[in-house]
Amino acid sequence: MLLIGNGTLITRDSALPFLLNGCVAVESNTIVEIGATDQLRGRYSQADFIDARGGLIMPGLINSHMHFYSSFARGMDLKAQSPHEFNDILTRLWWRLDKTLTLEDVYYSAAVAMIDCIKNGTTTIFDHHASPGCVRGSLFRLAEAAGDLGLRTCLCYEVSDRDGDQIAQQGIDENAEYIRYCRNSPDSMRRALFGLHASFTLNDELLRRSAEMADELGVGSHIHTAEALSDVEDCQRRYGKRVVERLAEFGVLQPGAIAAHCVHVAGRELDILQQTQPLVVHNPESNMGNAVGCAPVLEMLQQGIQVGLGTDGYTCDMLESLKVANLLHKHQRQDAAAAWAEPHTMLFEKNADFASACFGSTVGRLTPGALADLIVVDYDPPTPFTVDNLNGHILFGLSGRSVVTTVVNGKVLMQDRRILVADVAEIMARARELALAVWKRF
Repeated sequence: MLLIGNGTLITRDSALPFLLNGCVAVESNTIVEIGATDQLRGRYSQADFIDARGGLIMPGLINSHMHFYSSFARGMDLKAQSPHEFNDILTRLWWRLDKTLTLEDVYYSAAVAMIDCIKNGTTTIFDHHASPGCVRGSLFRLAEAAGDLGLRTCLCYEVSDRDGDQIAQQGIDENAEYIRYCRNSPDSMRRALFGLHASFTLNDELLRRSAEMADELGVGSHIHTAEALSDVEDCQRRYGKRVVERLAEFGVLQPGAIAAHCVHVAGRELDILQQTQPLVVHNPESNMGNAVGCAPVLEMLQQGIQVGLGTDGYTCDMLESLKVANLLHKHQRQDAAAAWAEPHTMLFEKNADFASACFGSTVGRLTPGALADLIVVDYDPPTPFTVDNLNGHILFGLSGRSVVTTVVNGKVLMQDRRILVADVAEIMARARELALAVWKRF
């Protein structure tokens, strides 16, 4: 039994959204009770106790679109003129980097990102992976890293025609094998989707094979969707339709699927997204960094489209992504009142709903029966802190590195900012060695 108490509870559960001097009781991997600290300590007197010291106790954060393999790009010299537009970024950076990766690189690039996730309170990650030089076994190396670090993950491999049909088939097979493994495994920490890169790297025959396999396996797909205008132009030129229309015709868009980005969608495409109900994932930092535009996610939410929040590998800090989402749409609309509530809805509601459906148990909320993923945040509010203004405190007062303790599935991964589940120095040292070798091969 574990108690986490003596803090302000932000549960994201409508039954009890806010509790001063609250406490969470955890048995095994499940939250069994929420209440006042004194009451729960009296009831469970033999339980281990983590003292929040007056900070915030919150659900673990969820990242619904991530790329672990991007870790080794940090600080790397592209050895070429800096790319100015999206396709150049892909061809000069990401599609060169992913080809250099070995299975050991896959493990360590994921491990360093996962350590950063733990430090920033991100406890559930939907990752989208690519390593064309070592497709087979790559998802299992990611899962190994997640198991060693203790994080909850939903993985996929991005199928693409950019490296030929043999590599594409390996991607289909890797997805299928890992999906079956997750289905047959008692490990509730692992789930899988069927990965697809994007419309412009999936010819009709490959998209059909992939969609049929995903349907046969009974899982949703995870795909980049209309991220850049070039994707839309390619789809219109080759197929005479827009990206969302094409994906919908192949049955890719459905509940349980992730359509990442959706920057360049409009008109009938919004109707399709509303009807098919995939999770559209907004990645504001990535969209700004790649200069691809601003996704119309405020309009999507108003239309009843499901919109979550991700990072696309730009950061492991979901609170940073929350803040950027707030700022981007104010700037885009030139309206200081815009995007006040919507980023919180994406992160704390839509991500949680999608993850809960994926893992088959409540995730992202502190409520009895939910999986015990929670964080303690060091925050002493300088102004009154209430149920009515807590989102303002989170937006302007917190960052990922405010997190001091991270618990996933009832296991304490970090306490008082000390990682308990790995030798961080050893992992970082090996990662630097491997990254240097990747840079030389790049």
